[in-house]
Amino acid sequence: MTTTKSESQKINILLPITTIAIGLVLLTYMITVESEPGAIPLLLILVGTIWFFVTKSLNRKLDGGE
Repeated sequence: MTTTKSESQKINILLPITTIAIGLVLLTYMITVESEPGAIPLLLILVGTIWFFVTKSLNRKLDGGE
C-alpha cells in the first residue's frame, strides 16, 4: 500500500484541522458547562494551529516554493 505525495499532503493538512476542531468543540463544551475554558482545549487549538502552519510551510518548501 503506497500513498502518493498528494494523498500524504492531504492527510498532513487534515489531521491538524481535526485537532483544532476537536479543541473548539471541547472548548465550547467546557465554557457552557464549567464557565471556564480549561487548559486541554486551549492546548489542542494551539498545537493544531502550530502543526497546521508548520505542515503548510514544509509542503510549500518541498513543492519548490509554490
